[in-house]
Amino acid sequence: MAMIEAVAANSEASVRESQDAVRYIARQPILDLRGHVHAYALLFDTGSDGVPGGGNRDAARAILDDMVLFGLDKLTGGVPAFIKCTSETLTQQLVAVLPPETTVLAIPESVKVSDHLMEACRELKKAGFKLALIDFAGNPWAHPLLDLVDYVKVDLTKLDASGRSSFRELLTGKSIAMVADRVDTQEDYRKAVEEGFKYFQGLYFCYPELIHNAKVPANRPFHFEIMRQLQGETLNLPKLCPLIRRDASLVLRLLRLVNSPVCAIRQEVSSVESAIVILGETTFRRVANLAILREMNAEQPAEILHMALVRARFCELAAAHAQLDANEQYLVGMLSLLPAMLRCPMEKLVPELPLRGEIRQALLGEDRRERCLLSWIESHERAHFSGSNTVASAYGLNEQKLTQYYVDAIVWDATTARLIA
Repeated sequence: MAMIEAVAANSEASVRESQDAVRYIARQPILDLRGHVHAYALLFDTGSDGVPGGGNRDAARAILDDMVLFGLDKLTGGVPAFIKCTSETLTQQLVAVLPPETTVLAIPESVKVSDHLMEACRELKKAGFKLALIDFAGNPWAHPLLDLVDYVKVDLTKLDASGRSSFRELLTGKSIAMVADRVDTQEDYRKAVEEGFKYFQGLYFCYPELIHNAKVPANRPFHFEIMRQLQGETLNLPKLCPLIRRDASLVLRLLRLVNSPVCAIRQEVSSVESAIVILGETTFRRVANLAILREMNAEQPAEILHMALVRARFCELAAAHAQLDANEQYLVGMLSLLPAMLRCPMEKLVPELPLRGEIRQALLGEDRRERCLLSWIESHERAHFSGSNTVASAYGLNEQKLTQYYVDAIVWDATTARLIA
């Protein structure tokens, strides 16, 4: 079986061989001005510093070595990874196990720069690593590493407009990219663009300015009704196929996905009916849901789609552990970012969704068990690990298992869902 589920199962099985490597890892995208993913920042739940192993040399080496065995590209889809470093992980060459071509060594401003550290950074640059200065909250002018780095990342919550203006002046004419961190609102994003930042880390793209008096777009009720039909125990083809055929762009996306390598179909599929027959109902449901989600997100940054799919897969995988229905939880995760995709408040979307009342209430933010997995991953996406721990404790969930499901979901997205981007 070479369908989506087989690809995902193989990928997730390989991830579980390196459970200890991914136990503490979360990730956040760093987007460029076009809304494309430039890199991912990998974040570690190892203490307040967020550094692999913290100050423990053996723990740091174990985590970094296991990341190599696991495969850094599985966490990032092949784009660069920003990894926060201590003086010890640099000077003792612990980071040398990572692939230089896809690793950015992120050095906090607070790290004391010694001659030994300077020499270590020069050697790492020669080896092909890129360097970043991060967490700036003071004057950057005299920082001794400035001439070596490729990026400067500025926490917008720690540096005022005057300080950020100093960065613009300092970096003019230099081949150093400015990264704005903690960009969590559209206003943050606009200010960062005006101030000359080229890259942006934060969840601002998940919170576009909503059109509160907007109506649900005309073709969305068809999509919601298709979703409703896809949730039935058996597919009602006479009712389902005409619905799908009413949206030409959806039909095109569906057939492109069905004919893509991920489905391994040995014959060209040219109609909705033939796709259902050849794929089988189970796989068709998943493929159709992916096509609908991609169509809904057509005008927004692609990372919203991938975050929605990671949420969906995570909620599905963790459902049994939380004593919840896997199919319902897949939809909870997938639909949770509909407001960002359609720029319409969830309150206006919920009445159209093919879900029972308790699930609708969960999507509206009500604190109930049906929402616990979504709440956990929302905290995890923000690297708010204490918040995700609180959710896990409140519902009797195992934090290590949840983190593993999260990484499994990232791998699933990287190996399957990106084919529809």
